[in-house]
Amino acid sequence: MSSTDLAATFSVARNPDPASKLAYLVRLPLPEGPLVLKAADSWPRTAKVYCHRAEGWPEHPEIVDQAPVRSCVRRGAAIDLVLDRPRYNRSQVIFTTIKGREGIFWQTPKTTRGSRPGVRVPARRASGLDDLAISVDTRERYPFRFARQQVTTARRPLPAGDYAVEHQGEILAVVERKSLADLASTLIDGSLTYALAELATLPHAAVVVEDAYSGIFKLAYTPGGFAADLLGALQVRYPAVPVIFCGTRALAEEWTYRYLGAALAQARQQTP
Repeated sequence: MSSTDLAATFSVARNPDPASKLAYLVRLPLPEGPLVLKAADSWPRTAKVYCHRAEGWPEHPEIVDQAPVRSCVRRGAAIDLVLDRPRYNRSQVIFTTIKGREGIFWQTPKTTRGSRPGVRVPARRASGLDDLAISVDTRERYPFRFARQQVTTARRPLPAGDYAVEHQGEILAVVERKSLADLASTLIDGSLTYALAELATLPHAAVVVEDAYSGIFKLAYTPGGFAADLLGALQVRYPAVPVIFCGTRALAEEWTYRYLGAALAQARQQTP
């Protein structure tokens, strides 16, 4: 493998030190240079994985896992890792302090959850487009139908989000749909962090909520302002992925239609 390929590749190798309790080495290809960690497991499948900084990557590693990287970015006290594969593709490395010493934990949305028990809608075409084709993710259970809009839809697996438009064969813009209850639960269990990290790898992305922002302060069994504080922190961390509260499902559908239409219209204008 060339140095260029390695620079964009996530790799896990066996730790050549037989005395170490951390049996694996994990190489994270950060833009500022690779970070190598010793790790107790090759992926956080069932629980958070404890890590420690390693001195370097072996010259002849015994590779046990390898995948191309869509995004590997340090954001504050965390590194968000998104791999280009269908399973075991999203994780996060958290840096903390334990009794005055650095502690590093590698986690996924699954292991994070396990550790924490009437407005009239206009009919005008979006950005003047007559041929807006929207892809709907196959996992979306109750999708928008866009019955009032000039849209054709097709079901297919999307790498991120629930609705998408393409330009020149590539996904250009996506929207993740949330009910208020789903937004709250994913905020509290931490899984929304991973969703935003993945959405941030795309040219245009947003989250649309089928409710009013005021509803976030009326959630049952949630202290006032707690979910709002979590959401505010995520918006600062991922400013390129706005979370839009639309009040109703119909307005959320309309906003999604116009957002995707605007992204496609702009891309077409900028294409020579």
